[in-house]
Amino acid sequence: MQNLTLLDGQKFQITIQRLCRQLIENHNDFSGSVLIGIQPRGIYLARRVAEELRKILPESKIMQGDLDITFYRDDFRRQGSPLVPNQTKIDFIIEGKKVIMMDDVLWTGRTIRAAMDAMQAFGRPEKVELLTLVDRRYSRHIPVSADYVGIEVDSIASQKVVVSWKDTDGEDKIVLVSEAQ
Repeated sequence: MQNLTLLDGQKFQITIQRLCRQLIENHNDFSGSVLIGIQPRGIYLARRVAEELRKILPESKIMQGDLDITFYRDDFRRQGSPLVPNQTKIDFIIEGKKVIMMDDVLWTGRTIRAAMDAMQAFGRPEKVELLTLVDRRYSRHIPVSADYVGIEVDSIASQKVVVSWKDTDGEDKIVLVSEAQ
């Protein structure tokens, strides 16, 4: 295996802060907007962004939730082993709100499609935007694009993008993993 570090340390944090500033430009005080992290790994991004936004905008009420998409995926019936769903934790209605969905890596677009289906149980949003930390370009199966992107990566199907979070993995880091030749 060959590993290439794409982002870590202070650059990782600066990328999160840049994404937050871009969100503030479009959502002001977030009175009409909510953040939703897609389970399993998008929740760490959503929580980090919400935490950073609360530091920048201490007077604003930043609503953030976690969305499980397990049974909305188009491949869930193809799994050989039983699926274990994650927890959905959304204690607000998204009806008429601007929803910023978040996932750590955007690759084929299938996760985002499933998240949009799952989100409908919480109301009809005014608008849906997508924020992703890593956009793996040129790999879409479904025509999905992110409104906010941390970094873009040109990769092939045999490569894997691994995002590590300080909270769960001990460090903030994005690594491109390639099979050894």
